[in-house]
Amino acid sequence: MAHSTEVQWTLGSTIVDGTLVTPDGAGPFPVVVVAGGSGPTDRDWTSPLLPGTNGSAPQIATELAEVGFASLRYDKRVTGPHAVENLKVLMGSLSMQSHVDEYAGAVNFLAARPDIRADQIFGLGHSEGTLHVLHYQLDKPAVPLAGIILAAPPGRPVGVVARSQLAAQAATVPNGAVLLGFYDEAVARFEAGEAANPDPALPDEVKNLMAALESPMNLPFSRQLWKADTVPLLAEMTVPILIVIGKKDIQVDWQADGEPMMMAAQGKSHIMVRFPPNANHVLKYEPKDQSELVAGEVMVRYNADGEPLDSETMDTIREWLSHCAAS
Repeated sequence: MAHSTEVQWTLGSTIVDGTLVTPDGAGPFPVVVVAGGSGPTDRDWTSPLLPGTNGSAPQIATELAEVGFASLRYDKRVTGPHAVENLKVLMGSLSMQSHVDEYAGAVNFLAARPDIRADQIFGLGHSEGTLHVLHYQLDKPAVPLAGIILAAPPGRPVGVVARSQLAAQAATVPNGAVLLGFYDEAVARFEAGEAANPDPALPDEVKNLMAALESPMNLPFSRQLWKADTVPLLAEMTVPILIVIGKKDIQVDWQADGEPMMMAAQGKSHIMVRFPPNANHVLKYEPKDQSELVAGEVMVRYNADGEPLDSETMDTIREWLSHCAAS
């Protein structure tokens, strides 16, 4: 049985909130520190941009506890219960390092607990969170990770992945090629440090994306994130790494993003790459055939009631963790 405890710690003059899940017993337990994905995604992997409260992260925590692993998931400081107070401090200073600092705070919080094995702290990053976990390890921290799980990591620069998603949508609408050109022009201005000034003809969701990138709250983080790439970071990793991209992930492509990962893993026995055939972006089971997947329909089910994790993906994660902990 899993035991869930609400926890918090300070980071400078801000507060980070999280959920610690532990198995039965007194411990000390090996533990997985989970970094969630992009935007307003919270510790449970739910977002106000999508319906439902059945996030993947609590389900993952329960399954990890069943094989003896504790887990800690936390809210980014701009999404948790202290978001309003934290924003007053963080406005205009968010950066990639800000997110690494949050992750470091979580690891250090655990390392100080008697019920946690400080020598067996593993990282699990999802989507954007994969970058923060890798950057944490590259910072040569006082408490290094014993291994890293990269779930749905972008295998190309984040801006390239975002464009590929929009290009797929543009191909299904009238004047899609023209609209994609308008988008490219706006992004080029953004990347040059100028006002993006997106064309009024662009769909509202695209203009909202550009507005979010340019928001004073998000700079300089968004400019750094747009060019960030996980693949070069893999060359510097020496701990065991498991990379998982579902073949039914409509946000990270298992071929376009997976191939660079496979190439980076060649000749490196400590890196394992897996493409579970029925996993979606949030590691849940997707019953439809790949040819039938429609982005809006898939994403609206991410956190819907009754949507389970993909069993093959979780078997792979549990077995990998158990093997690493026993080594």
